[in-house]
Amino acid sequence: MSPATLTPAPAWAPVQVVDVDLARPGEFRIPGAPEPVLPQRRVRALVRLHGVPLGMVNAKDDSGPERLWRAVEIGAGRELAGAITRHLAEDAACAQSGDPGEWPCQALRRRTLRQAPTISVIVATHDRPQLLRRCLASLLRSPYPAFEVIVVDNAPADDAAQALLRETYRERVRYVREPAAGLARAHNRGLAHARGAIVAFTDDDTLVDPQWLSALAETFAQNAGIGCVTGLIVPAELETPAQTALERQGGFAKGYTPRAWSLSEPPDDPLFPFTAGRFGSGANMAFRTGLLRSLGGFDTATGTGTPARGGDDLLAFFEVLAAGHTLAYQPSAVVWHRHRRTQNAVAAQAFGYGAGLGAYLTAAVVTHPRILPALLRRLPGGVRHMATRSRDRSADPEAGWSARLALVEARGTAYGPYGYLRGRLTRARR
Repeated sequence: MSPATLTPAPAWAPVQVVDVDLARPGEFRIPGAPEPVLPQRRVRALVRLHGVPLGMVNAKDDSGPERLWRAVEIGAGRELAGAITRHLAEDAACAQSGDPGEWPCQALRRRTLRQAPTISVIVATHDRPQLLRRCLASLLRSPYPAFEVIVVDNAPADDAAQALLRETYRERVRYVREPAAGLARAHNRGLAHARGAIVAFTDDDTLVDPQWLSALAETFAQNAGIGCVTGLIVPAELETPAQTALERQGGFAKGYTPRAWSLSEPPDDPLFPFTAGRFGSGANMAFRTGLLRSLGGFDTATGTGTPARGGDDLLAFFEVLAAGHTLAYQPSAVVWHRHRRTQNAVAAQAFGYGAGLGAYLTAAVVTHPRILPALLRRLPGGVRHMATRSRDRSADPEAGWSARLALVEARGTAYGPYGYLRGRLTRARR
């Protein structure tokens, strides 16, 4: 099965994605850039306060940076007022026990990082050296005191990635080649070489926030029972109709509120624990290294580059929970993702998301057959949830293309079980 070719919605205009902090008036930053910029057109802004992300705001006043900043402030006040109020109240409460004159979040970060665990960052890549260059440049700007970077070159067609690392990053990045195609295989190869107590994963089409590693480490430090941490993924650019449509469909973002899940304290969610897609995505995830190894790493019958098309990250999240550990979502661990730029590429990506979901559920049942009755009980609720999402999108006259993408994703979900079984057969032949 292959995704349909889609036609973009007619009403569309590109916007510049920026990063702003309300505590630094007038300062705009673009993802991955170390210096502020002065945007001259409409923007979609990730709004923070004291470094904490609160939400995304659209600002349409493109008559200059000053008026554009004012438009961002007005939009934030209108859309994020509750989040801003809660943040200030939490800071005020913490300040009573913090050091005078400094934000308690910053004080906590400094205390936590005195015992900073070493983090191994795995970046899988496949024939995209220019994207890889930008990803590594953003990653190596991190002020985190103890981390290593391992690039896994997955079934490369040439030596471009290896040459890039040899010429530009020889002293700072380790190169590993995985000849067999498959993202799960690439991640397992990187896991085998990891030296850190925590292993973090991102993709070559991302730009990481300077505080990404610190936010991950802080979250693990909160509770020894946390086995996996995922983070916020926001768009790095919205320059094409396809990118805008994918973001309108929901993109990768999982919200701006820290959360945690475990089987011992299940949430009020009738679909839990089969809603692994709500926990996070593989472009921004980290595990305790020993735990992930004890679970056998990632299932190589799943993932991009296999017939399953995806699902390796979702299955790993499920296995962490099934093993009795807690999975935490930390929105302060920010990664910027470069969405696919063309219509057909985004359609294929949406199909892959659905296929990964179907493959993950099938793999979960195959490896844990006792969960089948629970999954079947939750299945009607899942169908109703998908129908509600489609109905909500259909009520938006500008979301027609996103609704069609949702149908492509549903087709992928139906294909997923077949893709996973094909992946298992391919693995057995190898």
